[in-house]
Amino acid sequence: MATEKTAVQGKTGRNVSSSKRVRMLTGTAMLSAIAYVLMFLEFPLPMLIPPFIKMDFSELPALIASFAYGPAAGVTVCLIKNLIHLMNTQTGGVGELSNFLLGAVFVFTAGLIYRRMHTKKGAILGAVLGTVAMGIISVFTNYYVVYPIYTKFMPMEAIIGAYQLIYSGVKDLWGCLLVFNLPFTIFKGLCSVVITVFIYKPISRILKGA
Repeated sequence: MATEKTAVQGKTGRNVSSSKRVRMLTGTAMLSAIAYVLMFLEFPLPMLIPPFIKMDFSELPALIASFAYGPAAGVTVCLIKNLIHLMNTQTGGVGELSNFLLGAVFVFTAGLIYRRMHTKKGAILGAVLGTVAMGIISVFTNYYVVYPIYTKFMPMEAIIGAYQLIYSGVKDLWGCLLVFNLPFTIFKGLCSVVITVFIYKPISRILKGA
């Protein structure tokens, strides 16, 4: 009887584990699809930053995935949405590369901290620190990776000129990134953080099958 009971418990445990994996894969796929759609709902903020840099909320589903299933799931959502979006790219893949790199830093940092501090305070702290990390990393990825690729399509003088139309005080790319991209990226991340704080609780019950 003890052996039979142990076997039943083992089978039940495997079924529960398998169900969780299926739920996680399904939830990650669904959030990736939503993130992909949100990438099309981008819009410029021409008074704050040049119009070739757009505002969108496609990191929001990735942040939710990172909290619900772990940081790897959040990064996966960032990867999938950008791979699919390559079919519609208007930047030769540069925009998708930048979106993935920064989104991955954001949601991985947030998810990792939330895993260690599994409370609302931990979620907010992780998301805010992830936002700051994303902003800082954006300066270097833009300077060393993204804009060098952009210059194959648009001269550096034209790129800096687009920033100078808003604020003539910037003289070089470093200045443009520090004055414009750094605060804009942090602002963009904080918008996702605020929305997540309000919607995560009810959504997490659905994603986890509660």
